[in-house]
Amino acid sequence: MTTPTSFEGERISKVISRAGVASRRDAERFIAAGRVKVNGKTIDSPALNVTQSDIIEVDGVRLDGSRPTTLWLYHKPQGLITTHSDPEGRPTVFEHLPTDMPRVISVGRLDMNSEGLLLLTNDGELARFMESPETAWQRNYRVRMHGFPSDAHLVELKKGITIDGFTYRGIGVKREEQQSDGANQWAMVSLTEGKNREIRKVFEHFGCPVSRLIRVSYGPFQLGNLPLGEVKEVSTKVLLNTVGKQVKIQPCVL
Repeated sequence: MTTPTSFEGERISKVISRAGVASRRDAERFIAAGRVKVNGKTIDSPALNVTQSDIIEVDGVRLDGSRPTTLWLYHKPQGLITTHSDPEGRPTVFEHLPTDMPRVISVGRLDMNSEGLLLLTNDGELARFMESPETAWQRNYRVRMHGFPSDAHLVELKKGITIDGFTYRGIGVKREEQQSDGANQWAMVSLTEGKNREIRKVFEHFGCPVSRLIRVSYGPFQLGNLPLGEVKEVSTKVLLNTVGKQVKIQPCVL
């Protein structure tokens, strides 16, 4: 057993985040609340580096550093919120996952009334990379709206727009000509940031309220024909090929 120093290993909050227990920020809160032990001693500062030989416990549960980094595709149905617990008692994504899955966190969110591709992982650092605006991965959505923005509004959207003090990056919109339904119109919408309820707010601003929103891809990952409510694990090879150069991937230990 070694005593961690500030000159080796990784920051404790980063290690906790990578284990999928919490984000770095939440890990720091756990530490401040006295919920984290290293080698049997409660720590009170995140300014600590640890190595693989250190024993880390959060709320009395030891972290398993041997778990391989894993990513799952999940076809989220409508009616579920993307949170681990809801004070209002609404059904959550995590309550509806297979019981044999480990504790996971989501890469970004989909609101309660949205559906489609939601990425899940047991690695907080991977989630942080994938959802970062700097990574700028394109997200694609099939969107049904009432009406359709004018050509001038589409140009405005492509350049980026500020609504009620919030600035949104450029949004691409392509009408699906064969998918109109009276006053309702389907379109493919693409963006690279994904702020809270961004698509709904933007089209509402132009008088085109959204009645259905389905995320079909997130960066290189596609929803494809994954059945509603089902989960599919991404192979380690695919994960290494897509993010292995930017994020440390914990390999499977046989």
